[in-house]
Amino acid sequence: MSSVANKDPKVAIKKRSRVPGVIITQYVEQLPPGKSTPDFTRKPMATTVQEGKKAFFKAVVNGEPTPTVTWARNNGNVEDPEKYKTRFDERAREHVLEIANVKLDQADTYKCFATNEYGQAVSTATLKVLEGGLKKKSKEANGQPPQDFRAMLKKTVIVSRKRQLPPKKEGEIDPKLWELLISAPKKDYEKICFDFGVTDFRWMLKRLNQMKKEREDEQAKVVENLSNVKQIEVTPHGRAEFSMDMTLWDPNSTINLYKDGILVPYTNDPNSKHSLKKTATKYVFSIKDPGPEDAGFYQVDVEEANVLTTDFSVPAVEFTSKIKDVKTSECEDAVFQCVLSTPLNRITWSKQDSSLDDEDKYEITVSEDKLTHTLRVKDCEVADNGAYYAIAGITSSKASLTVKADPNARKRRKATKTEDDLAKKQAKLQKEKDDLEADGEGQTEKGAADAAAKALVGDGGDGKDGKDGFGDDSGDGKGDGKGDGKGDGKGDGKDDGKGDGKGDGKDDGKGDGKDDGKGDGKGDGTDGKTDGDKGEGDGKKNLLTDGDDENKKDDAADKKKKRSRTGPLVPDTAKDRGVQFVSGLSDTDANVGQRAELSCKLSSDTSEGRWFKNGKLLTNKDGVTVIKDGACHSLIIDCCKEDDAAVYRFEAEGRKSEATLNIQDPPKIDADALGKFTKPVIVKAGENAEWKLPFSGGAPMNIQWNKDDDELFPAANVKIDTSDTESKLRLTKCQRKDSGEVKIKLKNEFGTTEAISKLIVLDKPTPPQGPVDIMESAVTSVEFKWKPPKDSGGCPVTNYMIERQQVGRNKWTKLGEIPGSNPSYKDSDVDPGRRYSYRIRARNAEGISDYLQTEDISAGVLRYPGAPSSPKVVSAFKDCITLAWSSPCDTGGTKIVGYNLEKKKKGTNYWSLVNHEGPITGTKCAVKDVIEGAAYEFRVSAINLSGAGDPSMPCDTVIARDPMKPPGKVTDLKLTSSDYTSFSLAWSKPKGMKGEEGEAQGYYVEIRPIENLEWTRCNSTPITRTSHTVLGLKAMATYWVRVIATNYGGDGEPQAFDKYIIAMPPPVRPKFKDHNMKTFVVVRSGNTVRLNIIFEACPLPEITWLKDGVPVPKHVTITNSDKGSQMLIPTSERSDTGIYTITVKNIVGQESFNVEVRVTDDPKPPGPVELDENIPGTVTLSWASSPDEKRDDRLHYMISKRDAVKRTWRTVGDNLFNNKFTVVNILPGREYNFRVFAKNDMGLSPPSVSPPFETKKQREKFKLNTRERKPLDLESPPSFIVRLKRRTPPEGYDCYMTCAVKGNPAPRVTWYRNNISLNVNANYYITNVCGVCSMLILKVGPKDIGEYKVMLENKLGTSESSMMLNVRE
Repeated sequence: MSSVANKDPKVAIKKRSRVPGVIITQYVEQLPPGKSTPDFTRKPMATTVQEGKKAFFKAVVNGEPTPTVTWARNNGNVEDPEKYKTRFDERAREHVLEIANVKLDQADTYKCFATNEYGQAVSTATLKVLEGGLKKKSKEANGQPPQDFRAMLKKTVIVSRKRQLPPKKEGEIDPKLWELLISAPKKDYEKICFDFGVTDFRWMLKRLNQMKKEREDEQAKVVENLSNVKQIEVTPHGRAEFSMDMTLWDPNSTINLYKDGILVPYTNDPNSKHSLKKTATKYVFSIKDPGPEDAGFYQVDVEEANVLTTDFSVPAVEFTSKIKDVKTSECEDAVFQCVLSTPLNRITWSKQDSSLDDEDKYEITVSEDKLTHTLRVKDCEVADNGAYYAIAGITSSKASLTVKADPNARKRRKATKTEDDLAKKQAKLQKEKDDLEADGEGQTEKGAADAAAKALVGDGGDGKDGKDGFGDDSGDGKGDGKGDGKGDGKGDGKDDGKGDGKGDGKDDGKGDGKDDGKGDGKGDGTDGKTDGDKGEGDGKKNLLTDGDDENKKDDAADKKKKRSRTGPLVPDTAKDRGVQFVSGLSDTDANVGQRAELSCKLSSDTSEGRWFKNGKLLTNKDGVTVIKDGACHSLIIDCCKEDDAAVYRFEAEGRKSEATLNIQDPPKIDADALGKFTKPVIVKAGENAEWKLPFSGGAPMNIQWNKDDDELFPAANVKIDTSDTESKLRLTKCQRKDSGEVKIKLKNEFGTTEAISKLIVLDKPTPPQGPVDIMESAVTSVEFKWKPPKDSGGCPVTNYMIERQQVGRNKWTKLGEIPGSNPSYKDSDVDPGRRYSYRIRARNAEGISDYLQTEDISAGVLRYPGAPSSPKVVSAFKDCITLAWSSPCDTGGTKIVGYNLEKKKKGTNYWSLVNHEGPITGTKCAVKDVIEGAAYEFRVSAINLSGAGDPSMPCDTVIARDPMKPPGKVTDLKLTSSDYTSFSLAWSKPKGMKGEEGEAQGYYVEIRPIENLEWTRCNSTPITRTSHTVLGLKAMATYWVRVIATNYGGDGEPQAFDKYIIAMPPPVRPKFKDHNMKTFVVVRSGNTVRLNIIFEACPLPEITWLKDGVPVPKHVTITNSDKGSQMLIPTSERSDTGIYTITVKNIVGQESFNVEVRVTDDPKPPGPVELDENIPGTVTLSWASSPDEKRDDRLHYMISKRDAVKRTWRTVGDNLFNNKFTVVNILPGREYNFRVFAKNDMGLSPPSVSPPFETKKQREKFKLNTRERKPLDLESPPSFIVRLKRRTPPEGYDCYMTCAVKGNPAPRVTWYRNNISLNVNANYYITNVCGVCSMLILKVGPKDIGEYKVMLENKLGTSESSMMLNVRE
C-alpha cells in the first residue's frame, strides 16, 4: 500500500507528537485556522505471535481533515488481500491491519501512515513470529505404532544454548578436533591437527569423510551452497574475523553465533563487539578489539545446521624482537624475522588485505625452539611493495618492504628459474640413484636411474649390454621411470644410442632418448590431468654441449667424469620445449539429457590433437562433436546419457590431459503431471483424498510426503504407495481441519525437487461469531449485528437463519432467513418493554452450523445518546460562523437522527437554540444569526429515537468578524539582561502596512537549543506586553531565540537574533569579594578546617585548589558554587599544615589567593631547668627542648620570674628560640623562682619550674678603715658577652635577635642591615636593657634577607658582631 501523500509537499517541517515514537511531517508553512496535521491518539503496538496464528495492529488517529490511514512493511508489501486485511472499526474508531495465518517470513517492521493534505504522521511496530515447532521422527523405527498426522502438534523451540560437545576421554581424539576438521579445508588439516598434538592424521580420513558427508546432508536442508570457509584470524586492522561463501535456500533463515555453546548476540554495525557483514553470498563475522576474554570455541548455525566451526585462542605472548623494514632489489629475496617471548607453533603473516601461506612465493619457517619465526618473500617484484604484518595471538608487528625496480630483472629471473628447476630434478634423480644403490637393488633398476639422469643432461649413456636402455639393438634393459609418473619402464636400445623407455607407474611414465644423446623424458603426474615437463627431463638438445659427435669420444673417461658429478648441473642456455597446455581439461558434471563440453587450450594454434574415451579414440561418428578453434580444442556431447560417463583424454604432439565426465540423473517430474498435481484436491468431510505423481531419476530415490511441513508416515488414515516411477498418497476420512498444503519431496544423490498441492475439505460452517452488537433498541424495533463464522466450511455462507425467544417462555420462533452477505438483522415485531433472545445459524452448501445465542435484548427502553465532541470553528466572518463536530461514541442503542446546536454570548448564562426548523442532520452547520463583533460560545447535543442527549462541552470563544491578516515582524529585538537560568528580551511592535499586515494583538517567544531542530514556545498564550523573561534555562547552554507577533488572523513571520544567546550573566573577570579574608589560620589538631572563599566571576569559572603547589589530598572536600568555594578538612592532622592556594579561572582571566593553614596542638613543656650564676647580679637559665620543637618551627619559649618579696610572676623573657637565657637585676639575699613555658600559636604549655635561686648576703661587723685613696680606672672598651647568632625563620613568622654587651662608659649600640643603619627605622623594634640588646622583625619575608650587624662604640674603641638572616619558604 502506498504511504506517500497525494502531492509532493512544498516543505517538510518535523513536529513533535504527544505520543512517543510518532514522527509528524507538516507539508505547509502555516496551517489554516481549524485545520491540523495528522497525529496518533493510540499508535500500533509491537506484537509477538506464534506461527499460524493471527496478528493484529490497531491504531487510532486524529486530524482535520480526517486522515487517510495506510499500511506498509520494511521488507515487502502488504498488497495481498488474502494475507493482509485492513478495516476501520467505527465503534472503537480503530484502524486495524489483520494478518491471517502468520508465516515466519512475515516477521518484519510494519509502518502505519496517517495522511491528509497538510501533513503525514508515521508510527512503526515490530511483528515477531515464533517458530511453529520441530519435525517428529517416525516411531515405526522404534517399534511403536504410527500416529495420526493430525495429532502432530507444533511446539515452540527457542534455543539460547547449543548442545555441548562431549568431554574428551583419555586416549581418544578431542571432539573439538573433529568439529574443526569438518569445517576446515583440506590444506588446513595438518596445522589444525598439529595444534591438538596429532602428527599423523591419515588414519582419521575415512571417519572424517563419513562425518563430513553427514554434515553436508544436514546442511543441504537449509544451505544451497557453502564454500571458501576460512578459520578465524586476527587481521592487521585489530579485528578477529572468520568467513564463508554461503547461499541459503531461505534468505530469512536464522543465523546463530555460539561461543562455547552459548548464544552470542551480533548486529550489522561494525562498531559493535560482534558483527556480521554480508556482501552478496559472502558472510564475514568479526570480533572488535579481541581480548583474552574472547578466546573460545565459535560455531555458526543456520537454523539447526552447523556450517562453520573455528577455535580462537589468545596466547599470552609478546614480541621480544619485532620485524623491521626491508629494502631490496627486484628478483632478490626479502626476509622478515621476529622473536617471541613464548614458543608458538605458528603465527599469522599477512599483508594489508590478505594472509600469506607457505607456498611458492612465500616461505614461512619456525625455529626449533618455536621462538623465531621467519617470512621469506622470494623473487621480489615491484608489486610486492607494501606493509607486512606478523600477528601472534592478538599482538601484531608491522614493517614495510621496498623493492627497487631493475630493468634486467626478468631475464635473470627466467634464467635463474631454469637453473633451479634443472638443479632440483638433477638432485632428485641423484637421490633416487643413491637410494637404489644403498638398498642393493638389481643392476637393471640402477641402470634405469643412470639412464634417466643422463637423459636429463643430454647424454645417451654407453648402452652397455642394453642394460641402461641406451645400448645396441640386441640389448633389452629395464629401468624405473620415476618422475611425475612413477612406475616400471622397459626399453629397447637400437643403433647409436636411440632407445625408448616406457614406464607404468601410478598413471603413465615415458622416457625417450634420441640421436646423439638427446633425451626427452615425459611424465604424467598422479592426477593424470596434464602432461608436461614434469617427467624425468627434457633433453632434446644437450644442455651442457652442442650435442655433436664429440660426446662419443673417450667413452670411458667421459663415464668416469659423469659418475663423479654429485651437484646440480647448470645449463648455459634453454631451448623451446615444444607445444604446452595453457589450460588443461577439468572434471565436469552433467545431467542426463543435457549438453556437456570438455575444452583445453594449447600454446600453439597449428597443433592438432586427438580425443580418447576410456583409452578409445573418438571421432564425430561416435555421437560427439570435435571442434578446433585456433589453440582451443573442444569435445561436445549434445545429449548426455549414462554411458557417456568416462575418462576423456586429449593428446597433441606427445602432450596429454585427462578429465572425468560424471553423468548425473537428478529427480525429474513431467510438466503435465506436475500441472495436474498442483491443482487443489477438493473433497467433502468424511471422504478420501488421493494424490499421484509419476517421476524419473537415478536410483536410489528417497521420497517424502509432508502435510503443512510435517512429514507423513503410514498410519490408519494415511496410505503411501511408492514404486520406481510413481508415488501415491491417500488420506482417508478427511475432516475440515485437515485442509492445508500437501508436498512431496524427491531426493537422490544428484539433487532434490519438490511439488506442492493443496487439500480443501468442505464441511458445514462454524457458528457465527460474537459478541452481538446492538445497533438499535427502540420501542417498536430491535436491530443487531454479528460477525461471520470463523470458518465458512470451504464454501461461502449463503444464508443466516434467525430464531427468537421471549424471555420467560420456552418456545423458539423462526423469523426466517437473510442473505449471508449482510450479517445483521432488524426485528420490527417487538412489544415495548419486553426482552428477547435470538439464535443465529449459518448455512452453506454443505449444511447448517450450530447456533450463536444472543444475550437478552430489551425493547422500548429509553436510552439517550452520549455527548458529541466539542464543536470546532471551521470559519468565522462578521455575518456567519461555521462549526463542525464529531458523532458521539455512545448512540444510546439507536441511530442518531440529528443534532441540536445552541449558542450564547460570552459573559451570559442563556443558551439559545440555533436550529429552530428541526434537528441538524449532518455534523456541520453555518450560523448566520450573529452580531458583528460579538463573542459567542457554541455547544451541540445528539438526538436519537429516545430524544436529545447531554450537550457537549462549549467550544472556544469565537468573535463574529471578518478574518484578519497576520501581523508583520517585530522590530528592535534586543537582550536586556541574562543569568544562568534566564534572560530577558524587549522589542517594539511591528510597523503594520495597511492592506498587507494586521495589527499585533499578542506575542509568542520561542527558543531552540543549538543542538535541536524544533522550536519550543515559552508562553502557551500570547503576551500583550513587549518584553518577556524566559526562565528554566540550562546554565551555559546555547539557544536561538525569536519572537512572533500574532492576532486572530494567525501568526506573523518570526524575528530572530542574528547570533545565538548563551545562558550566562555578562562576562566578569574573577575577583575575590571578601576583603577581610584571613591569610593565616591556626587550627587545633583534630578539629575541622573550613575555608570559605567568596568570589565573583562570569561565566562559571574553573576552580582549582592546591596545597604547597600540588593538588589537595583526597580527604580534603571541595564544594564549589557559582558564588564561592569551600575547602573542608573534617578531621585535621599536623600533616595538613601548608599554604593552600585557590585559583579561579574563566575565559576572561584568572585570580589566585593563598591561605596558610597551621594545624598544631598545645605544646608540651620544656625539660628540666638549670640555673647558673656566671656574673654577680645575674642568673643564666638553661633547659631541655620541648618534644614539639622539631614538629613546630614556630615554637619558642617564655620565662617568668617571681621573688620572695613581691610574690608575683613577671615575664622576663619572651620569643626565645634558644634554650638559654640570662636574667639580670638579681639582688642578693632574695629567693627567686623561675618558670619556663613552651609557646606556639595555640598558647602556652605547662611550665617547667626551676629550683629556687638565692644569693645570701654576707653580714660582717662594720668597720671603717680609712685608707689612702687611690684613683681607680673602671673604664673599658666595648665588647660582646653573647654575640649574634645566625637565624633562619620561616616566611611570615617574627624574628627575634639578641646579644649581650659590656663596656665603660656604656657603649653606643647601632644596628645595621647590609651596612645601613636601622636605629631610626620604625619597621624594627630595638631595645637595650642592661646590656642585653634585642631587635624584633615582624613577619619576615624575602625582603628581610641580608647581613645584620651590631656596632658598639665608646671613647675607648669599637666592636662589632654580625650574622646572616635567611628566610625559609
